Amino acid sequence: MLEISSEAIDSHGRFKPEFTGRGENRSPAFHLQGLVPEARTLAIVLEDLTHPIFGSMTHWLAWNIPAHQEVKGGIEPGSRNVGSGIVQGLGYGWHRYRGPKPPRGSSHNYRFTIYALDAELTLSPWHRAKGLLTAAAPHILQEASIDARFE
Repeated sequence: MLEISSEAIDSHGRFKPEFTGRGENRSPAFHLQGLVPEARTLAIVLEDLTHPIFGSMTHWLAWNIPAHQEVKGGIEPGSRNVGSGIVQGLGYGWHRYRGPKPPRGSSHNYRFTIYALDAELTLSPWHRAKGLLTAAAPHILQEASIDARFE
């Protein structure tokens, strides 16, 4: 069973400010426990589960992340990271991590989901979450989520 933890979330289940749109807005690192050895790549999706207009809104999606127990934070903006092979799709209208930033005074619930895949995906960075998940579906070996709140 895959389990994940992240430096972005404090012990009370809240986002730490540096990983939000009111802070440094940098992608967090993750620790994966129980990752199967057959996993070749990872995909990550960050969703706002309580968006008042859309119900759910994707803030970030990235794939072709090398499958390791430690996922490094600070993935650079851009559709393709030449050095690592990481691809970032369209989340929140950008090819980059966009952390939580709900209107002041409101609280939103967010979810990171990590998918362990048995293949590298040949998918255009212009895809959104639905396209990523459709392409990834036959390759998913494991998945795990972690939730957090931000005000």
